[in-house]
Amino acid sequence: MHKFWLIFAQTVTIFLAVLFVVSTLRPELLPQGNHVGMVTLKEAVRDGASKPGGFSDAVQVATPSVVNVFTSKDVKVPAHPLLDDPMFRRFFGDRFESQSRRSSSLGSGVIVSPEGYILTNHHVVEAADEIDIALMDGRKARARIIGSDPETDIAVIKVNMGVLPAITFGHSDHAKVGDMVLAIGNPFGVGQTVTMGIISALGRSHLGINTFENFIQTDAAINPGNSGGALVDASGNLIGINTAIVSPNGGSLGIGFAIPANIAKQIMEQIIQTGGVTRGWIGVEVQDLTPELAESFKRNSADGALIAGVLKDGPADKAGMKPGDIVVAVDNKVVNDSSVMLNLISAIPPGETGAITVVRSQVEKIVKIKVGKRPKPSPQEADQNAME
Repeated sequence: MHKFWLIFAQTVTIFLAVLFVVSTLRPELLPQGNHVGMVTLKEAVRDGASKPGGFSDAVQVATPSVVNVFTSKDVKVPAHPLLDDPMFRRFFGDRFESQSRRSSSLGSGVIVSPEGYILTNHHVVEAADEIDIALMDGRKARARIIGSDPETDIAVIKVNMGVLPAITFGHSDHAKVGDMVLAIGNPFGVGQTVTMGIISALGRSHLGINTFENFIQTDAAINPGNSGGALVDASGNLIGINTAIVSPNGGSLGIGFAIPANIAKQIMEQIIQTGGVTRGWIGVEVQDLTPELAESFKRNSADGALIAGVLKDGPADKAGMKPGDIVVAVDNKVVNDSSVMLNLISAIPPGETGAITVVRSQVEKIVKIKVGKRPKPSPQEADQNAME
C-alpha cells in the first residue's frame, strides 16, 4: 500500500510540473474557459519587415528627395482713390503713396540629381524674387532658377548644398490605370505629407491648364502647396510632377493631374543644356473634328485635326497647306485630335522637314513642311496656364 501511494504521489507531482511548464510557455495548448476580464490578443512580431500592403519602404525611398519650396516677391499696393483728389493731397501730401509689400507662396519640388537640380512647376517660381527650399531633414538653402517652360508648367531650379538625395525616375510610359501611386508634397504649408490613391486615367488633355497637355490623372489627395511635388509608384520611383487639381473651393476632390515623368525629364534636360525649350512650329490654327464637322467633310470618323487657319508666309503656308485640310498623320504617326498633332509637331526639331498627311477634298496627300521654331508665349498666355 505504501509503495502504491508513493507511485501515485510521484505521478501527480510530475503531472503538476508538466502543467506548470505548459501553462507558462504554451498556454494556448490548454483548454480555454470563460474567464471574465481576460482577453487573448495576437501581436505582430516586430522583425522590421515590410507589412503586407504597406508603402513605408516606398515612402522612405522617395521622401528625402521631395523639398518644400518657399517663394517671395515685392508687390505694389495700389494707392487709395482719394489720392486723386487735389484737396486730399494738399492736406496729407504723399504719405499715402503706393507702397510695396512682400508676397509669399508655397509649393514643392523634387531633387532629380545629386548636384542639386530640382524639378518644380513654372507657376510655383514664376516672377519670384527669392526662392528658398527646405529638405525633409530640416536643412534650408537659397535656390536660383535655371529655366522654365510655361507651356508645360515645368521649371528647373538649383541649390548648392553638396551631394543631395536624388529621386529615381520611373517608367511613366508604362503606367496603367489602376496602378497604386503616392503623392508627396507640402499641402497648405503644413509640412511634408504623403497621400495614396490610384491612377484614374492617362493622357488627359483639352483641360485648358497648359498649352501641351498629357496628364496622369489621380485620386491621391493633391491640395494647394502640392504643386511641383512628386507622384511616385509603389516602389518610390518618380512617375509624375503634381501640377493641378479640379476644385471649386481649392480643396482636393479626388481629381488631380500630374505631368508624366518622361515628359518632365525631356523638358528638364533641354532647360539644363540650353536654358529653355525649343519646339517645332508650322504656323497653323487647328481645332478638333466634331461629328457634325466630320459629316460635313463626308468622313466616317471624327479622328484628325482640322486646319482652321494658316499663317501667311509661315512654314505651312509656304508648303501649300490650306484651311479645311484635315491632318491625319505626322511622320506616319496617327493624329487623333488637335492635341496629338500639336505634340507631334512640337517634337520635330526646327529646320527639319516633317511629312504631314492631310485629307483635302476626300483625297489623302502628303505635305512636306520645313518646320520652324515655335515662338515663346506672351506673359499673359503664361498666366492663363498657371493653376495651383
